[in-house]
Amino acid sequence: MDQGSSYYGTSGPSYMYNAPPPPPPPSYSYIPPPFPVVRLRGLPFDCAEAEIVDFFHGLDVIDVLFVHKGGKFTGEAYCVLGYPLQMDFALQRNRQNIGRRYVEVFRSRKDEYYKAIANEVFDAPGGSPRRGAPRARSSDEEEIINFFKDFELSEDKIHLIANAEGRPAGEAIVEFASAEESREAMSKDRMTLGYRYIELFPASREELEEAASRGRLLPKSFEGKDQTEPTPVLRMRGLPFSAGKDDIIDFFKKFILSEESIHIIFNFDGRPTGEAFVEFASADEAKAALAKDRMTLGSRYIELFQSSPEELNEAVSRGR
Repeated sequence: MDQGSSYYGTSGPSYMYNAPPPPPPPSYSYIPPPFPVVRLRGLPFDCAEAEIVDFFHGLDVIDVLFVHKGGKFTGEAYCVLGYPLQMDFALQRNRQNIGRRYVEVFRSRKDEYYKAIANEVFDAPGGSPRRGAPRARSSDEEEIINFFKDFELSEDKIHLIANAEGRPAGEAIVEFASAEESREAMSKDRMTLGYRYIELFPASREELEEAASRGRLLPKSFEGKDQTEPTPVLRMRGLPFSAGKDDIIDFFKKFILSEESIHIIFNFDGRPTGEAFVEFASADEAKAALAKDRMTLGSRYIELFQSSPEELNEAVSRGR
């Protein structure tokens, strides 16, 4: 074999294939996870934060923001969850019930949530609809006593329920002397009081305590006391569930407060209700502190109401 020839024969012209350069590695831009917030629609008008927490049982509820328009609750709320994955689980609760109302759950966004906060803070009416002295002696209690005239009842056994705006919700819880009397009273179901027919349902001590823990009982009047007399006690509403006494002291930093003067309210399960009572050094200081009404603590705007030592003691005695 000729040593100069190719093993495969005579070599032909040589061609070089110029391959295109490899594509650049893909550039990845970081996409942050969605803000974990959902919007609820169709809530009962006396809905409380604790009911939202129960509705999303098993999920981490960080914040609940009720939406108002013209000072009235719209039946909508925003709920911030612990992390984005929980939004999918929250959406599975769509059209489930709170009380007798089915609730719609929608995916929402961070900007919608913060816009709602801004609207609550800046567009809310200057005066809180729930502010004011304890209500005067109500004819509602007398009408209920007359409705159950076959039974021995006193006004302190009649508990009128408030809606989200602090106004009468058209409901009441009545304590009878015994379970037997309560069963007999059920015979009055769907009878009329004035021009309205009344529905009666069996209730329990736990339901009454729960209504009290959620601040849903209209405060009782106090005999012999001037209803316009200021007191050194204020009630706070709308606190974040994570708020502690130090946060409240910081909120009222222009006033001298101690931890002993702050009473955070818990429900019968030991969870905070979003309410607290604060005792100031004087009625004048409490009146001055009302200027903080609808200011924010964290991401929540706080409502302040004039209260009384009696209302505070009642809350404490109920283990709230």
